[in-house]
Amino acid sequence: MTSSPAVTPDRRHSPLGTLTVIPWCSEPTDDDPGEPMLMVYSLGDGRDGPEAGEEAMRAQLERLGLSIGERLVDLGRDSRIPITLLVEAEQAVLTLPFMKVQCPVPPEWQRAAHTKGQVYLIFAVRPWPEAVPGVEVSEERLRAFVTGDGLLEGSAHCLAPVLRVRT
Repeated sequence: MTSSPAVTPDRRHSPLGTLTVIPWCSEPTDDDPGEPMLMVYSLGDGRDGPEAGEEAMRAQLERLGLSIGERLVDLGRDSRIPITLLVEAEQAVLTLPFMKVQCPVPPEWQRAAHTKGQVYLIFAVRPWPEAVPGVEVSEERLRAFVTGDGLLEGSAHCLAPVLRVRT
């Protein structure tokens, strides 16, 4: 998996720093294409450092109406939260009020997203400075970050319906 830059605001002015996304999919089976996931995280390189970036990310997510913790928000049922996800041509386009990113995704990820009709989004509050955009991230490194020291409990979680281009 390779991460993609989402937003690289002028670090002198933004406490968020560089926001990045990384897609992955759980292991498919004969009956299930796997669970497509997309994580948004900061590199922690904002103007006031990683701690201020965590607070800024938390504030942005709470302004959207997302809670930090284990509560899963279904955006298909809660349409007041302004998050959209378009998946087409092996690209995922995630749009939020404070960022928009187009991220390449593998064919199996796209297939799973289209089959399931939704993607599991994780908005990590804790920065991940080692996973810089454009550099390959091994499954082991990703698993270690995602399952490490309270990351999931300290993140916002939602299911985003997959939008497609109509022809």
